[in-house]
Amino acid sequence: MLPGANETRELALSSIDAWHVPYGSLSFNLDALSAFFLTLILLLGVLTAVFGKNSSGTTWFFFISLMFGMTLVVLAANALLFLFGWEIMSLASYFLVTTRHQEPGVRAAGWTYLVATHLGTIFLFVMFFLCEQKTGSFDFHAFSSLSAQSPEVLAAIFACAVIGFGTKAGFAPFHVWLPDTYPETPSHVAALMSAVMAKIAIYGLLRMLTFLGEPEAWWGITLIAIGIMSGLSGIIMALSQKDLKRLIAYSSIENIGIITIGIGLGLLGMAYQATGFAVLGFAGALLHILNHALFKGLLFLAAGSVLQATKTRLIDDLGGLLRRMPITGGLFLFGSIAITALPPLNGFISEFLIYLSALGGGLTLRFPANLPFLAAVLGLALIGGLALAAFAKAFGLVFLGRARSEHSTRASESGIWMLLPMVVLALCCVAIAFGSGFFLEEFAPIVGVLLPHHSAATEMTLQAVAGQAFAIAMLSGIFLAVLGILALFRYLLLRGRVVQTGVTWGCGYTKGTPKMQYTSTSFSEPLSLLFSPLAAMKTEVTAPSGFFPSAASLQRHVTDTFRESIYLPIFLRISALFSHFRLIQHGRLRLYVLNVVVTLLVLLTWKIGFSS
Repeated sequence: MLPGANETRELALSSIDAWHVPYGSLSFNLDALSAFFLTLILLLGVLTAVFGKNSSGTTWFFFISLMFGMTLVVLAANALLFLFGWEIMSLASYFLVTTRHQEPGVRAAGWTYLVATHLGTIFLFVMFFLCEQKTGSFDFHAFSSLSAQSPEVLAAIFACAVIGFGTKAGFAPFHVWLPDTYPETPSHVAALMSAVMAKIAIYGLLRMLTFLGEPEAWWGITLIAIGIMSGLSGIIMALSQKDLKRLIAYSSIENIGIITIGIGLGLLGMAYQATGFAVLGFAGALLHILNHALFKGLLFLAAGSVLQATKTRLIDDLGGLLRRMPITGGLFLFGSIAITALPPLNGFISEFLIYLSALGGGLTLRFPANLPFLAAVLGLALIGGLALAAFAKAFGLVFLGRARSEHSTRASESGIWMLLPMVVLALCCVAIAFGSGFFLEEFAPIVGVLLPHHSAATEMTLQAVAGQAFAIAMLSGIFLAVLGILALFRYLLLRGRVVQTGVTWGCGYTKGTPKMQYTSTSFSEPLSLLFSPLAAMKTEVTAPSGFFPSAASLQRHVTDTFRESIYLPIFLRISALFSHFRLIQHGRLRLYVLNVVVTLLVLLTWKIGFSS
């Protein structure tokens, strides 16, 4: 079906067929929003598959199942079909997470992920049940009438969507599964999960928002608050990590927070009839979804390259890898620049749009309506500064300095099939950075799905911003050209001279050792202490004793406040409650059979009595 929506250049394809499932239909729909996310699935799916081409047959089966599940989710136009794809995606990713299930840490991470993802799915069941009760159908085309429902019903649906999809996306405080899961997962699978699967949850949230009509202001304020909390807690925890993949995993929570801030600004712009700010917020969020998929996929694959070469993820066991792995190190630096939103790379452009929306609303709207916009500006600024510190630590301690252990000294560059996907992702980042003017104009149909009645304003706003993005790209190109000319000039000056290197003057002491370098903890400790309410630092001290002490140690590690203060006490109490039922786990098969027979007799007696 091709609707006449030429003003937004939107292409929508739909198909509805019979499906022998109660209340269900085999309904598919492909519009601009679905096509955008489908592009991410296919692009990252192919590149991560190339990186992990030596995986086992079992891993390939669940990898393809994950791809199928995500594709089904973005194409589904029926709630039951959507949940069917969602469950395939969740179970396939669980089996991928537990690839190395022989290790206790992997089993624990898989169990946490499985519980968290199905707790979120419960809220999706409730959400779709409410939609069906009010519309009489599980088909998405019927959900368009939800906008006529009472504010209480819409608020309940919105809340279920935020919790259900937010758990899978990694919204704080529902994020506790994520930092345990990604590090234990094969690197190419972690790249796909972080770059794409978490965004499928964002797709689900955006899709539901299209059914609910004009939003209330508190919806946008809620998402801005969640985004700021997710961004700050994620990057503060990332800054304090000793595990490279865990650092990148926590950074995913930070970037999900930035995306959520953009969506919240878009909803606030709609609520206040400020279409320009809404367009900038939604466009910034969508472009950051694309950008994050690219540079986060690049960083996870680069971390996988490091892991494959060194057999360790611990930052304190690495160092000096740039000499031994120059391509991987250069690509990790490239991804670090992009993720910290430094110009001229693509991360800057998407955050620039979100900043424009927040600054515009903060400066033009009246008090107190402008407060959420100003809070978004402050939150983004603080998140950006901490992200710069976190990835300066990641790149500096892993790739610069001297090797801290044999893990680094024995490392060598990865093969072409591992490097090729990273190079492609880096080139995509460059293409978006310098072609952002073109990309932004092409975002009009996608934003038009979220703002269906403002197509003209959407195109005008994006065209204006595209001009600014083109100017930024030109200035960035000039800046890089000047740097290149200066580098060439330096090379020509030094070409005929002998350049000698020597040790740095160290006040008469020049015999340094790797132990004199910054550790991951010492690098981040000042900032970790400053933000201790969100990242509690624990210190374990073994003090020296006696006249001739044999051992002494001091260890510091940061714990997730949400995990330690909220989830762990709850689940410990639940575990203590259910521990009382261990009496029936006696291992006697005859008694198990007797319990089953007695239960069946009780149910049969109850059924006969009820029927009579």
